[in-house]
Amino acid sequence: MDRPQVLIPPAANILGTIGTGCLCVQIIPQIWHNWRRKSTEGLPGTMLILWSICGVPFGVYAIVQNFNFALKFQPQAFAGLTLIAWGQTLYYHNKWRAWTATIATIALAGSFALMEMILILTLRTPYSRGVKWPMMLMAISASVIQAVGLIPPYFELAKRNGRVIGIDFWFLTIDYAGAFFSLMAIVAQQWFDALGAGLYIACLALETGIFVSQAIWLWRIRHIRREAKKAGMTYDQYVAKHPSKKLPRSDSQETVVDVEACHESNAPDAYNEKPNTILTNNTDTTAQTCSATSNAVVRQEEAVSKPLVAVLKLSGSS
Repeated sequence: MDRPQVLIPPAANILGTIGTGCLCVQIIPQIWHNWRRKSTEGLPGTMLILWSICGVPFGVYAIVQNFNFALKFQPQAFAGLTLIAWGQTLYYHNKWRAWTATIATIALAGSFALMEMILILTLRTPYSRGVKWPMMLMAISASVIQAVGLIPPYFELAKRNGRVIGIDFWFLTIDYAGAFFSLMAIVAQQWFDALGAGLYIACLALETGIFVSQAIWLWRIRHIRREAKKAGMTYDQYVAKHPSKKLPRSDSQETVVDVEACHESNAPDAYNEKPNTILTNNTDTTAQTCSATSNAVVRQEEAVSKPLVAVLKLSGSS
């Protein structure tokens, strides 16, 4: 377990301030992007709420470990802004009422702040006496929660052949820069804090995967994008006009954000027919069977009666 910092070098303060500035500002383009589109499609609320929760244990760890002020302030600001974006997913995608989504966001922010304050006051004294495992648990849980929060976007990527939709790239780029400078601030401190650095390393690794996925998708559709540009259209407009050009997708159209909003899948399900529909289908089938049977009986009766009529006519004439 790493010791608390005693002296903060100027380089650590500068790098930490840059990193905190990036991480605090980076969510603002995403919030604006959501508001401008009036949609949060492709942006998993699970990722945002887990990032907000992550701010609680990491804020406790940064304060008790006496990081530089910028890194102490960073978890609180980041958690607050991601909660705002999470509230947008409630309103735009989950179709909550505006006041309900607002109250839920504010209530959650207040509970997180209270929880962090209680943990700091509770764990600081035992830590100063040499009980280190609670602080180690704080650091590890923060890293794990943040890493888990970055997994839902990969499900979205899988549904869209690796294309990034709903996540603003300014948001992702600034977040990446914030994690990098924050990691460098930890490196520049009096001694390196491996547990604190683990959170930023996990963030950098998983966000690199998102960048790589988008780059691969752009490479795969380079010819289609070239044709769309010649036609004076965007990629989406071009494939809407020429569906055969679109990359094949998975049969299932249900994504993580659909599951969060409890939306039903659009794919047809042979086992989910309504009872009325089944009853109507059975009634129609029975009626058709009865009609066919009666027609067959009539035809048979006609076939039998014709020879008898002919015999009677012959006997009458004789």
